[in-house]
Amino acid sequence: MSRFQQIAANPQGRDFAVGDIHGHFSRLQTALTAVGFDAAVDRLFSVGDLVDRGPQSAQCLEWLAQPWFFAVQGNHEALAIQHVQGRIADYRLYMASGGAWFLDLTPQAQRLYAERFAQMPIALQVETAEGPVGLVHANCPLPSWAMLRDTLLGHLPGLERAEEVCQWSRERQRSQDASGIPDLRAMVVGHTHLPSPDVLGNVFHIDTGGWRSDGRGRFTLLDLATLTLY
Repeated sequence: MSRFQQIAANPQGRDFAVGDIHGHFSRLQTALTAVGFDAAVDRLFSVGDLVDRGPQSAQCLEWLAQPWFFAVQGNHEALAIQHVQGRIADYRLYMASGGAWFLDLTPQAQRLYAERFAQMPIALQVETAEGPVGLVHANCPLPSWAMLRDTLLGHLPGLERAEEVCQWSRERQRSQDASGIPDLRAMVVGHTHLPSPDVLGNVFHIDTGGWRSDGRGRFTLLDLATLTLY
């Protein structure tokens, strides 16, 4: 796995980012249809947490196999990997977070999913005409995107801590830190469920609960070329 992935600009269609999916791929498809998403030319970038909580988590492998779909590894994918590796410390938390579907799979199926999840990058950079857009699941742990890239590629120390913050930290949202990431046009994150998108500096928080069982959330899509929210 390369923990950092860079994607060239899309010269033919549009690029969108979406917040946490959590096993609700039919709802996501409805949101894509509403903006006229065309899989022949458009691309979709996910901030991770494809699985758990929703009824269609098993479909994640089908989506990951699509040439137009890209996703960073969220903390829920990381939990599945840790289970297969025998590193889960609190199974009550894992079950409460929606992991029962994964634990019900055969060990062989669990390994199949975990192997694919392990191939997902921790951070992803998408080139646009106006500059690069970065995606991580939760937060950038370093003052610049270049430092995060070099850490994830092993050129700087602190890999384990960087991965933890990228997947778990809510600190930027909690503190309403609007300092932004200076060497990106924008950074896109999920992880923290919000009633509506929140833009802090150039950091777009777009997990607006399209996965919620009470129907009160919705999926937010961000056009990476225009930074328009849908």
